[in-house]
Amino acid sequence: MDKGTRESIYNDIQGMKKQIKDLQLTLENETNRNIMLIAEGHLDLTRKLDEALQVDNEKEMLLIRVNSLENDVRRLKERIENIA
Repeated sequence: MDKGTRESIYNDIQGMKKQIKDLQLTLENETNRNIMLIAEGHLDLTRKLDEALQVDNEKEMLLIRVNSLENDVRRLKERIENIA
């Protein structure tokens, strides 16, 4: 192999090393950070969904309680009507 071919191969390898280093920096500084930001956003969405579901659960429990109280009032009215 002559000197020109070796220098060409060496230059190619150095160019590839630079490209690899640039890719690594891009992954570390941009891609990984963006993934973390998206993941944090999803955590917030999950918390908001949990809060919304909690409100729905409380609403459901209140509706059950109202139904029970309405039945109690109806029974009390019937008893009062029978007494009067």
